[in-house]
Order: sequence, then structure tokens, then C-alpha cells
Amino acid sequence: MSRGTDITRRITTSLSAVIVLLFGAALFTKCASTMTPTGGPKDTIPPVIMFMTPDNFSTNIDTLHPPKIYVEFDEYVQIKDLQKELYTSPAMKKQPSVTRRGKGIVITIKDTLRPDITYALNFGASICDNNEGNPLHAMRYVFSTGDTVDSMYMSGYTADSYKADSVSKSFIYFFIADSIERPVEYDSTMFKYKPHVIARAEKNGIFIAQNLKPVDYRIYAFEDTNNNMMYEPSVDQIGFLDTTYNPRYMPGFSIWFDSLRHYPSADPQLYFRMFMDRRFARQTLSSQERPQRHKAMLYFGAANPEVKSILFDSIPEDKFIYDPQTVGKDTVAIWFNLPPEELPDTIKGTITYMKHDSVNNLVESSDKLRLAWKYTESKEEQKERERLEKEREKAEKNGESWVEPEKENPFKLTIPASGEVNKNRHVDLEFDYPLTKFDSTLITLTMTSESVTEPKNVEYHFVQDTLNRRKYQLRAKWEAKAKYELTIPAGVFNNVAQEQNDTIRCTYDGSDPEKYAIVNIKVHSSKPKASYILQLTNAQGKVQQEIKSVKSGSYRFDFVTAGDVMLRVVEDLNGNGKWDTGDMVLMRQPERTEIYKNDEGIETITTKANWEFDIEVNMDKLFAPITMESVIKMLNDREDERLKKLSEEMAKKRQQEQKKGNGQSGQSGFGFGGLGGMGGGTTGGLRSNTLSGTGATGNNMMR
Repeated sequence: MSRGTDITRRITTSLSAVIVLLFGAALFTKCASTMTPTGGPKDTIPPVIMFMTPDNFSTNIDTLHPPKIYVEFDEYVQIKDLQKELYTSPAMKKQPSVTRRGKGIVITIKDTLRPDITYALNFGASICDNNEGNPLHAMRYVFSTGDTVDSMYMSGYTADSYKADSVSKSFIYFFIADSIERPVEYDSTMFKYKPHVIARAEKNGIFIAQNLKPVDYRIYAFEDTNNNMMYEPSVDQIGFLDTTYNPRYMPGFSIWFDSLRHYPSADPQLYFRMFMDRRFARQTLSSQERPQRHKAMLYFGAANPEVKSILFDSIPEDKFIYDPQTVGKDTVAIWFNLPPEELPDTIKGTITYMKHDSVNNLVESSDKLRLAWKYTESKEEQKERERLEKEREKAEKNGESWVEPEKENPFKLTIPASGEVNKNRHVDLEFDYPLTKFDSTLITLTMTSESVTEPKNVEYHFVQDTLNRRKYQLRAKWEAKAKYELTIPAGVFNNVAQEQNDTIRCTYDGSDPEKYAIVNIKVHSSKPKASYILQLTNAQGKVQQEIKSVKSGSYRFDFVTAGDVMLRVVEDLNGNGKWDTGDMVLMRQPERTEIYKNDEGIETITTKANWEFDIEVNMDKLFAPITMESVIKMLNDREDERLKKLSEEMAKKRQQEQKKGNGQSGQSGFGFGGLGGMGGGTTGGLRSNTLSGTGATGNNMMR
């Protein structure tokens, strides 16, 4: 027997023994009674597997007539979200059927199986107890159509390359490198081949791939947005690795059951930076609609459609506006600049554009346009009409004259009536329709302050949004603590629907700097040509302020709202002032983004009003080459910070309960469904049940 084979055998034996020791005792921790408890603590323990037939990890399963699989539990179960939760590795053409029978489930395989293949049925959280719906997490049934079961492991982490946060429920596809062509200039693996092994990441972005062979794999990950186990460009995020990996030669890694989130977790060996790749989206006019009388929408299948012409039967070319709504221009609004009475209910026309044909070539093509609109009375409008009709009938019955009230002006403008303004927060305006008239000279903006007691006219200017032509921003040199009044007379704005505004008056306050924080950033970089983007975000990652074209030097964020913020840094390699995504086909990874961490590994900065915060960012350190040690440290730091906040929230909740006079503390248990579905109960800590062993060269031991 070769040394490699002996190592693999010892790994399998050692790991199986540890799993049995960890999970075997759990089989007897739960009462098998089917009665719903009438008192005591709430049942929080998931179903426990009593036996399987054929046994888990069975071999030499018939490929043409595989047997039905029966799994019995210690209680009656229910099946939830099977379509989303169940997946097979490798994928089967026909999904197995799962039905309940007694205290168990029957699994029927409808596909013809391939010879000498290890199959795994992964149930996710679809099996739950019948009383409280406690799910049995990570249940797996494994069998082989050959003499042995592939038994090697790899772990990894899937992260959003822009947000630098976890991507959950991603599928990871493993392709045996020797069985597919090696990409040189272009990579079409995800479109030409079926994966040999499939894994799925949990909510924290961590995956544990099981039943691998000791061979080289090309590995890809994608976010399954539509729950169809198919990678869809421009819909799903994708991630790829630049080289092949063999589980036999990977270093050891720790694996444990996360008793707070209720699923297995691990230290990752692989790291995927996920991004949206739109290269393979097919160009076509996918749909059209007319949601409003003066507005039609065209939806294209891919970004940057090349439109040659649009002709309407009843609308002159100079009476409609072609208005892309998205960065990629794949969603387009068409606005009709005509009085309502001149617009037919159905507008017909033709659009000529470059469209993908059946062999994926772009050719000039013409599609018919049929844009129908019909007025539909809302419930509110119906109630108002019926109320007015009753008033009119009552007046006529009493011999009184009745005059219909003047209708509300249909012109719509979204603008804050009041609020704070400063150099980072201006006045935003958004119109329902594009404007055909905008006489800004009639608008007045006045200011009063402690030193200016009489209203004083203030200079201002409007900036139109580069993406949305219906959005504008009114900007001025706002002074702290000053009072502003904005007056927009009637008729300043006219839109394509032949509507105009009534008089609008708004009041604003210049922000008091003492109510906000200041964040000073000092940047160090040994690369004089390198360019970065600093983004101050809230705790959820939404950008609040941004500074572009950053080099070594000092930078300042003013008027930072007190609370938790984070600093995201984009490595702007081409200096274009924006983050650039990757390209899987050209094998180009996306530009890196990183979240700043202090020396304690904490990403969140808690700002306070009237405080200044100084941060030094060493770009060489922040954008040092990624290693798995650095990824593991980042994840551990995040988890420590998350658990610290959770502990603080629980302590605060207990204090509140004590103040209310509730001195009783509840009890809770955590369900445990470990690898292979050998479920039980545990109330251990985050890293309870760690598999351990020694990791010699060539071993894939879990330490």
C-alpha cells in the first residue's frame, strides 16, 4: 500500500471515529415521546437520527436501480423548503423525491447514476421536528456506486469583493482539473462542464466541501440568487481561484459546530472574492411596458445596448425622450412630451438595435413596440369620487347649487420641507417626469443668522444628476447654525405631462458642527503612483461620505453623525475614481477593497458628537498580499466583535427585565446536526466540538 493511500485511510478512520464519539452519545439525549409537552422549557432540540437503510456511506449502489433510502428519527418530522435546501453532489438530472413515512422519510432517487462516483444528498435545514419546527441542520446521506467513498475535505470562505463581507448560501463547484481543458486566455469552464463535487456556504460565508478525491481541482463559487443551482451572469455573483488545489496537500484546518448559528463552521483554506460579471449576458429586448400615460420602460438583457433607432407611428421623434435609468443603460425610460389628450392608449412603433442571434453574434435586428396604457382608478380615488357624488346628489335634492372642488395639482416634486444642510448635505429634488421648463432665476434662497438679522439673498446653483435626469441638487455655501428659507414660485417647473408646480416654501437649518464628529485620516503608502478611495460607511456598510484620488497625506470627514461607522478603502488600480469589478472569462480579479481595523482587530469606530477621531492607515499593510492566516484572523476578529456586541445586548436586556421586576431567567438549548446528520443537543460555546489531530505533510486532517 502506498504512503498516500495509507494516509487517506487513516484520515477517514480517524475522522469517522471522532464524529461517532462527538455525535453518537447525542442519539440518547432526547426522549422519543410523540406527545407535545404541557409544561417546562420549550423544546429546542432537533430530531435525532435513529438509523438509516441502506447505511450512510454505503458502497456499490446499483446505478440503474438504486434502492430507496429510509431515514428514521426519534420523533415525527416535517419537510420544509425542500426545493431551496436539498441539493446533490454531484448534481442529478432529476431531483430525488422525499416523502414522510411514520417517524422517518423515504428518499427515492429518480436518476440513473454514474459508476464509481461518490454521491451526497445534502438536506440543509429541510428536516424539522413536528412540534416546534426545530431544524436538523447539515443532514447528509452519502453513498458510492463504486467500492470506496471519497473522503477528503476542504474548507473556504466566500466574500463580497466590494463590501468585504460574507456572501451566504453560495454554491462551490469543484471540477477535476485533468478532466477539463486548461484555460489560457479565456475561461469558459462554468458554461461547458458539470461539476464533480458541489458544496454550499453557510450564512457566514464558510463552506466545508466533503467527499473529495486526492486530485487537483479547479474551483469556482457563485451566489445562487434564483435558487436554481445554475450560474447566471449579470444575476449571480461569481468567484474563481487563479490556480488548482488538491485536498491531499492542503494544510490542516479546524472545524466546529457553531452553537449560536446552528451549523458547522471551519477555518477556511480557500478564499473567494465574489463579483458580478456581466460579460455573458445575452443582448435582447427582454420586456417592455407603459406604467404611466407619459412613461414607457424598455428592459434589455445586457448592459450598454446599441440602439440604432426608435420610431413611433403616432409620436414625432422630437416629442419623446430616450432616458437610460442605470449605469449600464440596460433599463431605459421613454418620456412622451405631449398633452395627455394627444397620447393614444396604445403607442406602436419599432426599435432597431444590435441583438444576439442564436450563435451569440451581435446582429442588427428590429423588434416591434406595443406600449399600452389604461387608466385604472385607485381605491382612494374611487372613495373620493363616491363621496363627491353623494355631496352633489344631496345638494341637488335640497335645491342647492354645488360646485365641484378644485382638483389637487398632479405635479409631483419630492423635496425635503425642512432639515439640516451643510457642505456634505445639500437639498435634493426629484421630479416624477423630466422637466421641459426650469426657470431657476425666479427661485430665491434667503439666510438669517446671529450676525445677519434681516433676510439676505444667498447664491446657489443646481446640479443635475448624471444618472437620473429627474434628480437635481441645490447647492450653496451653507453656514453653521444659520436659518434658510427657499421659495419656489408657481410655474417655475414644467414637465413633459404639461404640468407645472404650485408655490413651494421650505426652511432649512445650517448644521451645528458641535452635534457631529470629525474623522481625520492620515494615509501612508510607499507607492507614490497608487490611488485609493476612502469611504466612510455606517455599520451596515452603506456609504455616507467618500474621498477619491487619495494618495499619502491627510484627509478629513466632517459632519459625521455620531454612532458606529466603518472605513472602507478601495485600491483604485487604474485611478478612475470607482471600484472596478472582475472578469471571469478574462481571468481578471476585481479591485480589492478592505475594511480598516485598529490594532485590536476592531472594524467599527464609535463616533461621538463634538469629538475628533484620528486614524492612521498604512496602505502597504492594509493591502498586503492575502494569506489564509490573514483571512482567518479577520474572521476571528469579526466574530469576537460580534459576540461582544451580542453579550452587551443580552446584558442590557437582562437589566431591563430586572427593572421591570422580572427576575426569572429563561433556559434555552441549541439543536445540533453535525456532519452526516448525526444530530443531538448541545449548549456549548462557539467553538464547541472541535475535531483535532496532527497534520503531517500531505494530510488533510482537521486539527
